[in-house]
Amino acid sequence: MSRTLHLAEQLISLPSITPEDAGCLDLLAARLAPLGFVCERLDSGPDSFRVSNLWSKRPTAHTQQAQAAIKTIVFAGHTDVVPTGPLAQWGSHPFTPTHKDGKLFGRGASDMKTSIAAFVVAVEEFLAAHPDPQISIAFLLTSDEEGPSIDGTKVVVEQLKARGETLDYCIVGEPTSVKQTGDMIKN
Repeated sequence: MSRTLHLAEQLISLPSITPEDAGCLDLLAARLAPLGFVCERLDSGPDSFRVSNLWSKRPTAHTQQAQAAIKTIVFAGHTDVVPTGPLAQWGSHPFTPTHKDGKLFGRGASDMKTSIAAFVVAVEEFLAAHPDPQISIAFLLTSDEEGPSIDGTKVVVEQLKARGETLDYCIVGEPTSVKQTGDMIKN
């Protein structure tokens, strides 16, 4: 089984219905920390709707003067999923990863736990091949995209901006589209 598929299955098995994260961010931080990522929880929101947020950055190993010239690429995403609806209408349990006709089924398989798994494994492979890249790599992950979306990415970006963090490039694995896959790509 591929490492990406295995991680996607681990994430899908966690019932992370908005705003619950159900341990997804802890699982991801445990994968990123050994790669040199500094993992920081920036949770926010009221106690009745507490949102889990992870800012995880792997800085480059250059001098402070050169550090200002280093660009940061951010992989952004969300671990939360919409409610399942009636379980009787599912062909398999929504939080049990299931394979049928070469496809992966389960809550978050499309939106967007598989994208996050692909990000993490791609970064692991990139760093194995290029252990000292000339770019900082970061992850911005939240459990508040499927809900009101006010205590997730927006709050983290505001906190990063307040402390002078610059996000130069951002890749989002969201499958949202208007007419066809890819029509939401922006620069």
